[in-house]
Amino acid sequence: MTLLNNKVAIITGASSGIGRATALLFAAEGAAVVINARGERALNEVAETIADLGGRVHAVVGDVGLAQTHERLVQAAGRFGGLDIAVNNAGAVGAIKSLAELSLEEWHHTLNANLTSAFLGARFQVPLMLARGGGAIVFTSSFVGTSVGLPGMAAYGAAKAALMGLVKGLTADYALKGIRANALLPGGVDTAMAGDDAQKEWAAGLHAMKRIANPEELAQAALFLASPMASFVAGSALYADGGNAAVK
Repeated sequence: MTLLNNKVAIITGASSGIGRATALLFAAEGAAVVINARGERALNEVAETIADLGGRVHAVVGDVGLAQTHERLVQAAGRFGGLDIAVNNAGAVGAIKSLAELSLEEWHHTLNANLTSAFLGARFQVPLMLARGGGAIVFTSSFVGTSVGLPGMAAYGAAKAALMGLVKGLTADYALKGIRANALLPGGVDTAMAGDDAQKEWAAGLHAMKRIANPEELAQAALFLASPMASFVAGSALYADGGNAAVK
């Protein structure tokens, strides 16, 4: 038996990095996956890879900052029979500027991409999960804004830190009804967002393990939170950060 046999999962930001690794892993573990990203070509390549491996997959191209994208995602999940798991992973760093240099438009863009998108996801996902008797929602947060602030990343850090307030609110509202909401807090991860080799080397130095993660390591952590292994884990923040938060 696989951990997610007969489950249906939505995964946003699935065209690359953590989201792609999570989609591949969840499909391998038996879930039907509804995957999302803005880039159609890259997303379809992930869908084709999953299908070629015998997985069940449906791709939905769209911006998670828009309600209609989430409506389409849950409709696709409904075609698989319902919704059990959501990994709200999509996000964006936004403008890298000192706080007083940020425009209101840049501030709103970063919060919309990282926080409002998460609210919208949960807003549409919860009713389908309640119809199934419960489910698991995972939000990808960050060590930025939770254990440390970084120059030029005040808006990003504020949005990622606020996800914990969302997790706690969802837990207060829905844990009794069988929905577990948790946040995954990665450290540095070897993705395009991590920058060039020099930036990755700098990021590695922030971690007790003196390296950054590969996306598959974060996918495994997401699998734990989404699976029955975490049946009594709700309202939590799981640091998967190579000891970053521990050595600040």
